[in-house]
Amino acid sequence: MTLSLTPQTATPWTTPSRYWPALTAATAELDPPYGVISAQALAHNAFEMLRRANGTTIRVASKSVRVRGVMDAVLALPGYAGVLAYTLPEALWLAAGDSDHPGIADVVAGYPSVDRAAIRRLATDPLLASRVTLMVDSVEHLDLIDAVLPPGSRETIRVCLELDASWNPKVLGHLGLGHLGLGHLGTWRSPVFTVDEARALAEKIVVRPGFALVGMMAYEGQIAGLVNQPGNAARGMAVRWIQKQSASELAARRGAAVAAVRQVADLQFVNGGGTGSLESTSSEDAVTEIAAGSGLFGPHLFDHYRHFSPAPAAAFALSVVRKPKPDMATLLGGGWVASGPPAADRLPLVAWPEGMSMVGREMAGEVQTPLTGAEAARLRVGDRVWLRHTKAGELSEHLNEFAIVDGDRVTGMLPTYRGEGQVFL
Repeated sequence: MTLSLTPQTATPWTTPSRYWPALTAATAELDPPYGVISAQALAHNAFEMLRRANGTTIRVASKSVRVRGVMDAVLALPGYAGVLAYTLPEALWLAAGDSDHPGIADVVAGYPSVDRAAIRRLATDPLLASRVTLMVDSVEHLDLIDAVLPPGSRETIRVCLELDASWNPKVLGHLGLGHLGLGHLGTWRSPVFTVDEARALAEKIVVRPGFALVGMMAYEGQIAGLVNQPGNAARGMAVRWIQKQSASELAARRGAAVAAVRQVADLQFVNGGGTGSLESTSSEDAVTEIAAGSGLFGPHLFDHYRHFSPAPAAAFALSVVRKPKPDMATLLGGGWVASGPPAADRLPLVAWPEGMSMVGREMAGEVQTPLTGAEAARLRVGDRVWLRHTKAGELSEHLNEFAIVDGDRVTGMLPTYRGEGQVFL
């Protein structure tokens, strides 16, 4: 099927007692486990992200979707352009396309690759070499590519230099806060942190035969991915303070680093941000595009941001298969646990019926998930329960396809990467 997204005025998900039963009715002929994408909610999220980006182009982060049909629909909207892939094999697959999906002409591999077979394929295919950009943060990455195929015997390799966007008050001496012991806040990615380090690496890239430095990237995970915990006002205040301080520091450092690199290379793009930082990242003059994708599906990890609230566009249904006690209901499966620090917020969220909780000694299990609560007592064998994943794209790794629900009916099925026989990571 071909999915088209149009602006939405209705927001049925704001009334859970109508939204989830409507999804149940629309998918009554399907047998769980199955996943659903609400076309209305997806469209709402896509246009809301554009509003929050305030005119800055959004590059779709494919790891947060992993459904080509959804990415095609989003990329058809003005304001979205290009894909940030998570592996080089995936980037090559997306760029090549097939009879059902046009090849994507601008794909950046968001992480450095040491996949020699994939590098060789990229280096020997003129079309793919013109469409795919590799991420680098050290000379070692260049050396590895040269070892696969030396310059002169391959296509020119497009590369993007990654700047570490994390915040470390002790290293930065930022506002004299080193004594607080906050340490490194953000994801451990690139070793390139300072303006001088960025320019030094850029200078080494531009003099290497067989490479073209076309972009820069800096992902601020401590801003885009740090959320408040419900019921913890003190932590919420701390998170907002950290994000504000980090955004101010990064804007200055990223701006200076981009200016320094532009003195030695003609950059085509400067990428930053994430779904959680669309507003702050789009305000930086140095940034030309923002990578975002999780906000399209609206996983439950995003329920606790203060400045935006995506619709729960993607969810999955499981069946009640046991009643071990009258006040319990046991689901078949459910252990679709998200990556990241092991904690309760990595578990699926029981979305509907409301008022149920998992059993402490089992939680979300590989083959079963017992639930307790007043609503669990009302459930019967064969009933369905809706759950939401903590992350966005990781849900796609558990499903071969999503049912697309528009209004009161299923309008088609869209395969996930897994459903197309692709497992990249």
